[in-house]
Amino acid sequence: MTVVKRLIIADAHVGQRTDDAADMVSMLLNAHESGVTEIIYLGDGFQYLIGMSKFWTAGVVEVMESWRLLRKAGVAIGVVEGNRDFFLDAPELAGEIDWSGLAYEFGAGPRRFRLIHGDKVNSRDLQYRFWSRVSKSGLARLWAYLLPRPVAVGIVRSMEARLAVTNRRFRYYKPLQSLCRAAEEAWSEGVDVLLWGHFHSNWGFTRDDRSAIILPAWLDTGRAVLVDGDGSAVLVEKNLTPCGPLFTMS
Repeated sequence: MTVVKRLIIADAHVGQRTDDAADMVSMLLNAHESGVTEIIYLGDGFQYLIGMSKFWTAGVVEVMESWRLLRKAGVAIGVVEGNRDFFLDAPELAGEIDWSGLAYEFGAGPRRFRLIHGDKVNSRDLQYRFWSRVSKSGLARLWAYLLPRPVAVGIVRSMEARLAVTNRRFRYYKPLQSLCRAAEEAWSEGVDVLLWGHFHSNWGFTRDDRSAIILPAWLDTGRAVLVDGDGSAVLVEKNLTPCGPLFTMS
């Protein structure tokens, strides 16, 4: 049985800062050298990631080139959809990654992990939910396919900005009741570790041997999570140096 070592990166927002694409590429290459065999983006890996190549910025292309190298070397690349991710199943992007989806589960040692971005965990944020549905609808996808690149980029940037504005007041305020309820639901379904991104700052809820954790944003901290084949997990810096255990976060 093949043991999989995973690197989980939450909220990188590559494209927001100068040289952040180069920093991301460096981390990915370090991960490969450290024996990582699956790299998972827990949503919002870029300022925005859209499935059609005409929307790909220089930062997206730079990181994607490293994905190609890693995939040739046997490393899987996966993307959990975040609020800045659109139409990930479009053929051009689907050809550059191994999987995408709204959630992802895997087993490591005795633990079952579930990964969800977390932007919809707050059921009270009705305005965000509405605009998220509109911006990712079939009509929005059709616009993305048919409009010329300059016009299409402008529309998607406008939609992304609207999403950021409508969701901002909920992002840094953690809806603790909703998070705890989602954790308990996941645990009742056999999940041992539930991981979210989206809220940018870390938080954890633990009961018995089960945990629900918000990961810190790579954008703000440069940190990610390394999950070994035995289910152990640590926070790591960009150079993959461990900087603390995952399961004691609070």
